[in-house]
Amino acid sequence: MASVPQSLSSYSTYATTSKSRLQSLYSDVTRQKHSNPTSYYAHVDWWQRALEELVSQGWQAENPSDEELHSRSNKFVLNARRSLVDRLRFDGVGKPLGVAHTIAELRHSNAVISLPAFLSSTVSVYDPGWLPYRIASFLVGKPLWWAMEQLDLVKSEDSYSEAEMWKRVQGDYVMLKLVERAADVVDSFRGGMSLADSLYTVESFRKEFGSKVLPGVTISEMDTEVLLKYLERDRRILVRDEDVIKFITADREKEVTVIDRGILELKTAVGNLQGQVNTIQGKIDEMTTRISTALSRQQKPIALAHLRHKKGLEEILTKRLSALQNLESTLMNVETAAGNIEIMQAYEKSAVTLQTILNHPSLQRTKIDETMDALAAANATAREVDDAIRIGGDMAAAEAGIDDVDLEDELRELVMEVERESGKAEEHAALEKLQDINVPEQIPARPEATQPVLQQVAES
Repeated sequence: MASVPQSLSSYSTYATTSKSRLQSLYSDVTRQKHSNPTSYYAHVDWWQRALEELVSQGWQAENPSDEELHSRSNKFVLNARRSLVDRLRFDGVGKPLGVAHTIAELRHSNAVISLPAFLSSTVSVYDPGWLPYRIASFLVGKPLWWAMEQLDLVKSEDSYSEAEMWKRVQGDYVMLKLVERAADVVDSFRGGMSLADSLYTVESFRKEFGSKVLPGVTISEMDTEVLLKYLERDRRILVRDEDVIKFITADREKEVTVIDRGILELKTAVGNLQGQVNTIQGKIDEMTTRISTALSRQQKPIALAHLRHKKGLEEILTKRLSALQNLESTLMNVETAAGNIEIMQAYEKSAVTLQTILNHPSLQRTKIDETMDALAAANATAREVDDAIRIGGDMAAAEAGIDDVDLEDELRELVMEVERESGKAEEHAALEKLQDINVPEQIPARPEATQPVLQQVAES
């Protein structure tokens, strides 16, 4: 029996919004786009966050609690139909109004992109478009459209009713922020990939990353196609050739080669054989359990039959393990050889780069000799200039009558004068200390008693 689907109030966007605020958000604020743009765009922003959370958590499944239905539901693609309004009914608030106009606004801001256009376009979703075309559209298209609106030849989107707007916006839309978030997760696993690790089929890619890109959910097949398209066209971190997917780096070819296909086939074969080994091992474990159960019930014939089946499975397992070991060894050798090719290609590029540098005219033998000779001549000239300046200084000192002996005598006198002044200062300090000493008048002065005092003064 299927469990009750998760209610809207269990999602954080709803849980953190008061009921009075929900009543406002569930009302139609289309007319406020020009009169109160702040409130209008806050309204649109809340609905964008709410729809992103609901879609990413598999809420669109007929029964989100059913694991199979949940895994098949889209986590990046919003199914915008009139039935969406009924599913968004909230107890005590009712159905939301103006959802179609909100989706139209999200489409204009590129927050949601039509699924067919997203998958078929060769231009990045971040490409601003051809500049002359945008200028012409603004200068010609906008005024022309405004004039047609004034003549009632066309209607602005604000003037459409909700029913009319649903006819214009219904369809499937890629929610760009969810795809960006998933792409960031995939990109984080890209570092340090070996050549075999960087190759996938569409199915193996989904098995590897399907449950990792969004917390707690598994993306659908359509989500996988959307994510692969974004990673290839907009992030440019992989290339795809039909069913072969290859993550690219700076040192790898930007296309799928015959070697890549061969390695992927080996990798797929190893994965399939590993799956068979796991299945056979599971059956052996099951037979072991059945044998134990039969023996505990004294059913020896049944236990013997299970034992024969187990022996047959063990023989098959031995053969499969041997084949798996051979395939893994072959894959390792092929990958090593492919890695050697990449290394040699890097060596070749390095050799070409080095040779290009060495062929520069500045590094030719004759040019080097000329440069070194010029450098030696410049150094010699510098030494001559330095010697001339030093000799000129000596001559100037001699002409001024300056004698080194006189300078030394004057310096010696200055040192002696400083020492004399220092001695006078010490003597003055000692006298001041003697004056500070209080000598009792009634105690006769004895030589042996005054000796320590004199010694203390002398030491001070």
